[in-house]
Amino acid sequence: MSCFQVAVLASGSKGNATVVRCESGAVLVDAGISCRRITQGLQKLGLKPSDIAAVFITHEHIDHVKGLETFIKKYSIPIFASAGTWRGIKQTLPRIDLRLCSRHVLAPQTEFTIGSLQVRSFSTSHDALEPTGYIFRCKGHTFGYVTDTGYISDLVKRELDGTETLVLEANHDPVLLKNGSYPPALQKRILGTRGHLANATAGHLLAGLKKPPQQVFLAHLSQENNTPELALSTVRSIVKQQRPEAKIQFYVTSQEEVVKNKEWEDYHEQNIFE
Repeated sequence: MSCFQVAVLASGSKGNATVVRCESGAVLVDAGISCRRITQGLQKLGLKPSDIAAVFITHEHIDHVKGLETFIKKYSIPIFASAGTWRGIKQTLPRIDLRLCSRHVLAPQTEFTIGSLQVRSFSTSHDALEPTGYIFRCKGHTFGYVTDTGYISDLVKRELDGTETLVLEANHDPVLLKNGSYPPALQKRILGTRGHLANATAGHLLAGLKKPPQQVFLAHLSQENNTPELALSTVRSIVKQQRPEAKIQFYVTSQEEVVKNKEWEDYHEQNIFE
């Protein structure tokens, strides 16, 4: 494989879930859609829940954990999250019985290895108890995942530098947001340092990396304050202007449709787990 195989099952304010696969197997990042939709999304990819080696949760907001309560009842799969996120999950899903799952704490800025897959957690900036992003490494390849962050810290820049494939938030266009229907308090939250990433900020991040990724999934697009065309054109134009030599394949994620990278599309019937 030239890169990680990545399939975003859903991305946006109504629910988020992404499948990441390498030679060690497949893992799920976030479970913010129903367990049924997760299972259906896996089926579209030729997978079943038992093929998932672990689940990694970024934070406790409902659009990232919605399916977790049913998921842990049906499947005995290890779940990883920060200590703060686990506390938050109990608040978001008060009826969840965490005794049913194989619960693991992965503190920010620490690493975990499953097979030949190395997972590193890092702090992000969002109005959650202990939100995190993730870096996955396998046999010289690197994948990064960061959404739901109000700004990009130096720490996040260091973590993302050199990733081959990246799921990156491009949540909103500030002009659309300020002229839209959201009340002032919600606008202030989204625009704040613990809110969500604007299109232009995502573009400047990519342009500022010493080694930009080869593939970028623009994720968590607002359905009211953004459009796929605007997110793509804004990010792409900034990268082209500031780093014309960068060769990035962009994918724009969807709230309803599965979006896969070329590596997954090229997979066909080949079995990388044998």
